[in-house]
Amino acid sequence: MNRKRKLSASVDGSLHKNEKSKYFQNQEHSQGTSRVKTESKYSKQTEKIVSKKLGSEFFCQTGLELSRSLLGKKIVTMWNGSRLSGIIVETEAYMGKQDKACHSYSGKPTERTKAMFMEPGTAYVYNIYGMHCCMNISCLGDGCAVLIRSLQPIEGQEQMMIHRCQKRKETSKPLQENELCNGPSKMCQALEITKDNSNCENLASSSFIWIEG
Repeated sequence: MNRKRKLSASVDGSLHKNEKSKYFQNQEHSQGTSRVKTESKYSKQTEKIVSKKLGSEFFCQTGLELSRSLLGKKIVTMWNGSRLSGIIVETEAYMGKQDKACHSYSGKPTERTKAMFMEPGTAYVYNIYGMHCCMNISCLGDGCAVLIRSLQPIEGQEQMMIHRCQKRKETSKPLQENELCNGPSKMCQALEITKDNSNCENLASSSFIWIEG
């Protein structure tokens, strides 16, 4: 049975006393797939990191490299003049025609997948189940992209809560803050990322959505 190669990382150096680097990565190799899932444990220390908008050069990496580099970075959207943001704590790389689970496995861009073939740093947003969205970021390699799987909310949590509760049943139990962005579609809903406002957006130049680090 094929298994994903899973990477984990911590943004809290104190959790790994023998590590000098800011991010600790533990690799578990597998066969039969080129995808990689990366996770990060969030620490309040990251809120103290001064962040700036990342330029196009940051995204010029392979899917595996970018999936690691995005850990600990901040994704930001502007909603009615206010910032909504969170620290990226989980990503997953999809490696184009090498990866049967990738939307661009055919190797040819379609109307749906054209963002995956655009300049590295382009947002690829698609709908699932007809009502939810997921967001990927294009990288080096035709049809390669990194899925943003989970965030730790940092700014605009009250507005995120409003967005997340809009489609919930009245009988649903109250959402906790750690449930706002703990999944790719939940993240998009919380930050109001949709196909209409974000698909094909260049994250290095967009005034609505970008990455900081």
